Amino acid sequence: MRLSRYFLPVLKETPSEAQIVSHRLMLRAGMIKQSSAGIYSWLPLGFKVLRKIENIVHEEQVRAGHIPMQMPTLQSADLWKESGRYDAYGEEMLRITDRHDRDMLYTPTAEELITDIFRSNVSSYKDLPLTMYQIQWKFRDEIRPRFGVMRGREFYMKDGYNFDLSKEDALHAYNRHLVSYLRTYERMGLQAIPMRADGGPIGGDYTHEFLVLAETGESEVFYDSAVTDLSFGDREIDYDNVEQCQGVLEEFTTKYARTDETHDDALFGEVPEERRRTARGIEVGQIFYFGTKYSDALGAQVQTAEGEKVSVHMGSHGIGVSRLLGAIIEASHDDNGIIWPEGVTPFHAGIVNLKQGDAEADAACEALEKALEAAGLEPLYDDRKERAGGKFATMDLIGLPWRITVGPRGLKNGVVELTSRRSGESEELAPEAAVAKLIEIYADHRVTGL
Repeated sequence: MRLSRYFLPVLKETPSEAQIVSHRLMLRAGMIKQSSAGIYSWLPLGFKVLRKIENIVHEEQVRAGHIPMQMPTLQSADLWKESGRYDAYGEEMLRITDRHDRDMLYTPTAEELITDIFRSNVSSYKDLPLTMYQIQWKFRDEIRPRFGVMRGREFYMKDGYNFDLSKEDALHAYNRHLVSYLRTYERMGLQAIPMRADGGPIGGDYTHEFLVLAETGESEVFYDSAVTDLSFGDREIDYDNVEQCQGVLEEFTTKYARTDETHDDALFGEVPEERRRTARGIEVGQIFYFGTKYSDALGAQVQTAEGEKVSVHMGSHGIGVSRLLGAIIEASHDDNGIIWPEGVTPFHAGIVNLKQGDAEADAACEALEKALEAAGLEPLYDDRKERAGGKFATMDLIGLPWRITVGPRGLKNGVVELTSRRSGESEELAPEAAVAKLIEIYADHRVTGL
C-alpha cells in the first residue's frame, strides 16, 4: 500500500478529550473518530488491526472445536422477560420499542437468544457437546463512557456458549475455553492473567476474568508474582483431552490472582510476602459456567440415553475484540507512539523513501514493496514528498514493528537500513536480505481468515 493513496488522518496534537495512552494514540494515529459519546467510526488503520485480532480469535476458537455463527444485534425483549433478566439487567441495556409497540433491546449479551436457538433445534444427548460462538457488535449504555474503545458504549465482542449433558462435561468446556484464551492472547503479544472473578449479571459459580496488567486498568488486582512467569508458549493441546486441559487450568490458576471483587486478604496473606503484588488490570475476556440457570428458565432440555429429560448445563465465554486494541496499546507503546506486536500489526513493515523522486531510490522502494507482497506480507510504502523526519515520526506513531529505510547513500553501497520499532536497533542489509529477514520473522505470525 502506498501511503499517498491511503487514508491516514494522523494528528500532531493530542485531542483534549483523550485521558489515557491508548485513546490518545488511537486518535493521533488516525485509527478511530468519535461519532457520539462512547461510539466510534473505525478508520482504515484501526479497522485493519480490528480484523487481525478478530481473525486470531476465530482461528483459536475453531482450533478448539467451536462453531462460528451470527445472531442479530437487536433482540425481542420477550426472551429476556422469560428468563427474568429484562428488568434485572439495569439501565445499561438499551431498550427500544418498534413501530408495532413491541419491546426490543440492543444486544448486550446473548444467553437468552442462543438458548432459544438450542431449545428449538436440539432434543437429544447425541447432539452434545455443542459450543457455538459469534463475533458481533454489542451495546451497553454506560453512564460515563470514557477511555476511548476501552469503555465505550458500542463494542465488538466474541461471545460463545457451550451446551453439555452434565456439570463434568460443562467444566471441561470451561477448561477448554481457558486454554484457547491463553493461546489467543499470547498470539497477540499479550500476557493476560486468568483471575478469579465475580459472575455479575450473567451469573455462575465458576468464572475467571483475563486481565492485562496496566497502570490505566479499571480493576484493582491482587496476585502472586509467580503468575507473571507463566507462558503458554508453542505447546500443542488436544482439546478433547480432559486431563490435559485440566492440567493447564491448574497450572495457570492455582497461584493467587483475583480482582478486587473477590479478593480475600487471608488467602493473599498466605502468599510469600516478596511475591505479593497489587496493581491495576484491564479486563479483556471472561469465562463462565452457570449450570442450568438459563436452560431451566427457558426449557432447554435433552433426552438422555435412559429416556429422561434433563436441562442442559451451560457456560458463556467472552473476548473484548475492540477493547483488545486499547489493551495492546496500553501494554506496548513509548513516548513516540504505538509498538504493535507482529501478530496484530496493520502492516508488516514500513518502507521510507528518503529521497522521493530520485530514480534509483524510487525503483528500490518499489522493488522492496513488490518482493514483500510476493511473500504474502503487507508493506506500507511512504512515498510522500515530505521531509525524512516527518516520515519517521509517522512510522513511529502508527507503530509498525519494522521499518526499511531507503536512501541514495545506502544504495551506493548496496544496502538499506532495517530498524526494529521495539528496540530501535538498526542494521544495514542488502535489500534481498532485508526481505528474507522479514519473511523469517513473520513465519510464526501469519493470520488467515476462515
